Amino acid sequence: MTELRFERLGLVPYDDAWALQRETHARRVADDIPDTCLLLQHPAVFTAGKRTQAFERPVDGTPVVEVDRGGRITWHGPGQLVGYPIVKLPMPIDAVGHVRRMEQALIGASADIGVRTVQIPGRSGVWVPADDNGPDRKVAAIGVRISRCTTMHGFALNCDPDLSWFGRIVPCGIDDAEVTSLSAELSRDVTVDEMLPIVESHLTRTLTAVAPSANRVPLNA
Repeated sequence: MTELRFERLGLVPYDDAWALQRETHARRVADDIPDTCLLLQHPAVFTAGKRTQAFERPVDGTPVVEVDRGGRITWHGPGQLVGYPIVKLPMPIDAVGHVRRMEQALIGASADIGVRTVQIPGRSGVWVPADDNGPDRKVAAIGVRISRCTTMHGFALNCDPDLSWFGRIVPCGIDDAEVTSLSAELSRDVTVDEMLPIVESHLTRTLTAVAPSANRVPLNA
């Protein structure tokens, strides 16, 4: 079984975390360390993936950090659990399978505290399906990059953030759905500290022991 170790880092500026990701990635490529997941929060920041379009950006001049992950623009900030799994993938590389495994981990973690979430075909991330409280709404965003068979970037799970920040952008290029948090769905405060051990448990289950023959996960799983 592949080992997955976790580093809980607290509140880390985005640029500092990006430098740490690159360092950790290089060490994992060189087999100096086992698969590693950085778990942290960021001060409020917008980051734009490679597919971000001009109309999705904030119109008030708020700075945006350009990053080399997939996906579009999103927001990170306090109250959001950000995870950067830096793991080696078996050949043949299956980027979609890696994304789907992270989604499954967050779906399981959300279920543990009483929030039903799902995958939606054609959309990445983790979603609360439409119900009497509103349309489909995203509770976790995912964006990754794979270099030298090793992953970077990862997920952002909304625990108890200030959701008004998302109103300044078109988050992840989605203009026909909403953004939510675990706290909003449960009408109680769900903190990052509460979710940390739960998310770790589910990531350990989904990201370890991935054999090449089992690495293919359908896009619409």
